[in-house]
Amino acid sequence: MVKKEVVWTETAVKQRREILRYWTVRNGTSTYAEKLIQLIAKRIKVIQTYPQAFKNTVYPDTKIAAMGHFSILYKITENKIIITSFWDNRQNPETLWRIIKT
Repeated sequence: MVKKEVVWTETAVKQRREILRYWTVRNGTSTYAEKLIQLIAKRIKVIQTYPQAFKNTVYPDTKIAAMGHFSILYKITENKIIITSFWDNRQNPETLWRIIKT
């Protein structure tokens, strides 16, 4: 099985960056952010290997891979996996819907 290329949208990159920055500032250290980066990398490898394994969402053609308090939302194309959002599940889901539909 050939793994698909993973592409992050600008929105997803911005969300990930803001979440990592938040935890670094809040904790006064980058230790938690670094652990989160490792968890993200592991989950991306699983998504690449088994892209259909995760749940469908109410958002069109979008799947969700949960990671505790965080989720990766993505779409599958013929050649790529497109990460559309990196989401903190403790946030208002209405905000996520506004982001996804744009």
